[in-house]
This record gives sequence, structure tokens and C-alpha cells, in this order.
Amino acid sequence: MVRSHELIVSGYDHATLALPLKAPIEPQLARGKPDLPHGEEWVYEPKYDGFRAIVFVDGGEVTIQSRGAKPLGRYFPELAFPAGRYVLDGEIVIDAGETDLQDFDALQQRIHPAASRIAMLAEQTPARYIAFDLLADEDESLLPLPQAERRARLETLALDGVSLTPTVSEAGQAEPWLARGEGVVAKDSRAPYRPGQRVGMIKVKRLRTIDAVVAGYRPGKEEGTVGSLILGLYDEAGELHIVGHSSGLRAAEKRALVDKLAPYETGVRGHGDPSRWKNEKELEWISLRPELVVEVTFDHASGGRIRHGTKILRWRDDKPPRECALTQMDS
Repeated sequence: MVRSHELIVSGYDHATLALPLKAPIEPQLARGKPDLPHGEEWVYEPKYDGFRAIVFVDGGEVTIQSRGAKPLGRYFPELAFPAGRYVLDGEIVIDAGETDLQDFDALQQRIHPAASRIAMLAEQTPARYIAFDLLADEDESLLPLPQAERRARLETLALDGVSLTPTVSEAGQAEPWLARGEGVVAKDSRAPYRPGQRVGMIKVKRLRTIDAVVAGYRPGKEEGTVGSLILGLYDEAGELHIVGHSSGLRAAEKRALVDKLAPYETGVRGHGDPSRWKNEKELEWISLRPELVVEVTFDHASGGRIRHGTKILRWRDDKPPRECALTQMDS
């Protein structure tokens, strides 16, 4: 049984972990779909915007493993787990104020080499762990058991200080998570846990739509093409803020957009935020007069910016650019 006192989190090198499952373990993954599946076999949970993490607890030792098999414990000293012998699958999140959303930017800032900064942020923006699966209990590996049985076993553990994700049995009950949160993960209640495989789980992301000003474009890798559009929104003071970029342009669009955008060029070069993945030239973009508007969809945003590329739905010739408000990001 789980005891009541809490433990200090460690890395792999400090944990004996005499458990039926050893770190690291690849988490089971979800396959992306546009719509929720229906049927008696499916259960539904909210999708979170955090770090996937598997937690190994063995007596006085705790190891937190990332999706990529890296130790995470040192970055989240405020996380504590009741003593016992069990393995959890779940997510580390930082809540965004009083909403049901998560602050991914604040979470990323926790991955820092300085222990003093980690300690400071642990107080200022504390994280919490949300458990949604039980992979081992005492000497028993639960991987072969159906999801429904693993969930029932999880609910019997006295995990003080650990959040347990809500679950519903009807797709209609999960719709609010698609409307206000990050989306929904549907799980086949009959399925075993298969590490590293995209089976038995389906994720449906919340898709959001905004009208954005085309503030510029990045040239494509092929000469005479547009690689992506730079998107902006106006704040209440009338200042245009760059919030993201488009992605997924078809080859024909990339060529046609050069002529469409040329009359709006200002002759000024913009520059994106520093990136470890892109060189200086790739971050440059050509500024345009803010006169064109596009309607786009996206699934992730944090800190007032769209994290991934957006998909262009249509050009909005009927939409005044000044009506493309930054407040759209709050909805």
C-alpha cells in the first residue's frame, strides 16, 4: 500500500528502482484524428499542454522520465509522490492562472542548468503532475491488462498531491474539452499498454480559427517561391504584434504568392526570434504593408504566440486589417 509521507525526486543514477518495470520506458502514444471515435469501448480524457512523464516510485526513491527517456526530476523539485512501489504515466503541467489551460512557456523555462533559477521558478510557477495510467503496482506489471482495469487500479491508490485526470464514457461529455481546452484523448478501454506504439489511443486537437494580418513572408527554399506567411494581430493601442506563421503551402501556391505579395512589399526586412534549429537567413522575412488578411486555423498557442505553423483557410478581402484583434488569442 502507498504510505502517506512524501519523497524527494531523483534522477536515474540515484534510484535503485527494484520494480517490475525499469526506466526508461517509451510511453504509449496516440494517433491523431480529426474526430472523436464513438462506441462502448471508448473512454475520453482531456489532452494537456505539458511534458509527458513516466514516474517510477520505489520505497524512498522517485525517478521522473521524459517522453524522450531523459531524467526530469531535477527540474521540478516541488513535485512529490507518496511512498510505495508503483509506476505512473501522466503529464507535468503548469496551470495558466484560473483557467483550465496550461502555460507551456512557463514549463519550458524550467529546463534550465542553474539550480538556483529552478528553485526560484519552482516557487513562482509551481508545476503539478497529472496521472492518467498505472503501469506497475508492487511486483506486478500492469501493461498486459486492459485500460479499464489499469484505470480502476489507479483510482485505488492514495496518491496525495498527485492529480488524477478526469475521464468520461461518452463522446458528447468530452466536447467541452474540445471547445475550451487542448483537445481530447480517446482510449480503447479493452486495450493493453503498448510502449512506443500508436495504438489504442486517438487524440483530437482543439482547432482554433482567427483572422490575421499578413505582415510579411519568408522566401521559400526554391528560388521564386514563398515559404511561409508572417502573421500579425493588433492590440488595443493599434500596435501590430507578430503572432506566428503559416505552414503547409502547396507548391503551386508558393509560386503564385510571389506575384500576389510583390505589390505590398515595403523594402524592409524583418527578423524572427533566435532559434537553435534555424540559421539567421532562415529567420529573415520580407515585410509587407498590413493590408492583406487571411483566416487560419491552429492548435497550440502560448505567451501570445502560435507555437506551430497555421493552416490557411481563405483570404479575407472583406475583413479590414485593423479588425484583426489580438484578443482573438484569448478565446
